[in-house]
Amino acid sequence: MAEASVRLAIPSDAAEIARIQRDTWRSAYADLLPAEVLAGLDNTDAMRELVEQGTATVHVAIEGDWTVGFCVVGPAPDSEVAEADGSLPEDAANTGLVATLLVEPRWGRRGHGGRLLAAAAETLRKLGATRGVSWVPEADRASLGFYHSAGWETDGVVRTLDAGGKPLREARVTGPVDLKLISS
Repeated sequence: MAEASVRLAIPSDAAEIARIQRDTWRSAYADLLPAEVLAGLDNTDAMRELVEQGTATVHVAIEGDWTVGFCVVGPAPDSEVAEADGSLPEDAANTGLVATLLVEPRWGRRGHGGRLLAAAAETLRKLGATRGVSWVPEADRASLGFYHSAGWETDGVVRTLDAGGKPLREARVTGPVDLKLISS
């Protein structure tokens, strides 16, 4: 395996980040999202704006000369941490959000997801978070298993999104941000 690392994204990474999201969703979510939604994915401008404005932190996973994954992390809005009844947990102000964490399937099982989650956790700790949350499609067993292996669990809160006229159920996962990458 070539040298692997995680670094902060720069604006010139935007097209590659958008491509990774498009290709990964088309592969992993073909049964979950309508074809027209998947066909219309092109958010290069939105990714560039996100990286440039810094409203969230974007990390990219690199292997050799290739960008192979990314994550978007930042403070969690109240709507992302609220309980099913709408109430906020006591630690709402200390909870961060992993908005997206994707590794291209062909680069999977090489530690990139773990490195990205460790980088996300470090960012959240710097923001004062003690806990993180993320949302995963209930049918995405691979991602749920990944978070579980990192000590994050579903907390019983689900939401249903309108994905181009097709409902998409997501489960919230949550866990500590005291994660550290362990080299083998």
